[in-house]
Amino acid sequence: MAGGAVIAETERLILRRYREEDLYDLLEYLSDEKTVEFEPYKPMTLEEVRENLRWRMGTKEMTAVQLKDTGKMIGNVYLGKREFHALELGYVFNSKHWGSGYARESCQALLRRAFADGIHRVYAECDPANTRSWKLLEALGFRREAHFIQNVYFWKDADGKPIWKDTYVYAALGIT
Repeated sequence: MAGGAVIAETERLILRRYREEDLYDLLEYLSDEKTVEFEPYKPMTLEEVRENLRWRMGTKEMTAVQLKDTGKMIGNVYLGKREFHALELGYVFNSKHWGSGYARESCQALLRRAFADGIHRVYAECDPANTRSWKLLEALGFRREAHFIQNVYFWKDADGKPIWKDTYVYAALGIT
């Protein structure tokens, strides 16, 4: 097995670096319209996922989430370094595995480790329409710090005008 160094383990999950063998599991969820509905990108093709996987394998900010029992890679957690001992949290999980608690389980493990390693603050941004995401953040102990109105857009309409979206900002100073 090339790459794929283990970062942490939970009762049901292995949290590790990406490896080449993740291509088709990654394609399964990055090409799924439901999974990427609130992401700043459209469903990806095999070639786009192949390029994306190369980036994931080259960064320490992306963590692959793998089921212990089957070995299937079902999602990822992003922890991007920011100024002032802070991290930005993000996550994307295969919609076939939503509702199983895997996102919460993996985020808790990585957040505990980050805070134990001296991180002061972790924040996350999400679309207010993405109820699953902000409910997960609240379940993880994050508090909503802001609701920005029409502050960002990823797409334009047929006339080339931005389709503005709101953003919730959540943050945590420690996870127990």
